[in-house]
Amino acid sequence: MIKGLYAAASAMITGVYRQQAVAHDIANVDTPGFKQILTSLNEFDNTNAYTQPKQNSSDVATYLGELGLGVMAAPETTDFTQGTLKNTESPLDLAISGAGFFRIQTDNGERYSRDGRFSKDASGQLVTVDGNLVLSSSGQPIKLPEGDPSISTNGDIFVNGTASGTIGIAFFEDTTTLTRDGENTFASSATPATTGGGTILQSTLEQSNVDSAKLMSQMIEISRSYQAAQQMVQNQDELLGKAISTLGRVS
Repeated sequence: MIKGLYAAASAMITGVYRQQAVAHDIANVDTPGFKQILTSLNEFDNTNAYTQPKQNSSDVATYLGELGLGVMAAPETTDFTQGTLKNTESPLDLAISGAGFFRIQTDNGERYSRDGRFSKDASGQLVTVDGNLVLSSSGQPIKLPEGDPSISTNGDIFVNGTASGTIGIAFFEDTTTLTRDGENTFASSATPATTGGGTILQSTLEQSNVDSAKLMSQMIEISRSYQAAQQMVQNQDELLGKAISTLGRVS
C-alpha cells in the first residue's frame, strides 16, 4: 500500500509541474517570438514483485515482474518551430523567416530571441521591448540616426540612404544547446554561427507558436489525471488506516 501511495503522490506532483508549464504557454499565446514549452513523463522508479510464500512451507517466492512506483517529469524541451508571420506598420518590428535568433545584450551577457519588437532609446540605440540592446553582426550595439530606417533581408540598415549597421543573427544548428533564460530569451553553451540563418523581414513580427486550442484540451486532461491521482491517494490512505486498525487488534 505504501508503494501505491508513492505512485499516486508522484502523479500529483508531476501533474502540478505539467499544469504550470501549460499555463505558462497559454499566458504567452500573444507574445511575439515565444516558443512553446514541451513536457513529457518518465517512469519514476520500479521494484521487483514476487508472490508471497505460504507460511510453514518450503515454497519459494516466484518472480512476477517489475512494479512501477509512479512517474516523474522529464526535463522540459522547447518547440522551436516557426510561428505565423504578421505584418505590422512599425519599421522597427522585425521577424526572422527561417532559422536563427536576434542577438541581444542583457545584464547576464549575450542572449538570443525571436522577439523582434524593437525601438530606439533616448540615445538612438536599438533596443528590445525589455530595454536590452540589440547587437549588430559584429556583436556591437546599433545606434541609429534620425530618420526612417530601411532594413534589407540580410539585416543591413539604411537611414536616409546611409548604411547604419547590420542586424546580428545567431544560428544554432543544434538548438538543444539553447536553454530558456527569462521570459522570451535563450542562453547557449555553444558558440553560434553567423551564417546559415534565415532572412529578416521588416515591419513584420513572428507570432507565438503556441496552439491554444490544443493546450486547453491538454489542461483539461492534466486536471482529470490530477484528480484521479488525488482520489488514489485518499483510497490508499484509507486502506492503510484500516490495515493498521485491523493489525492493532490482533493479539
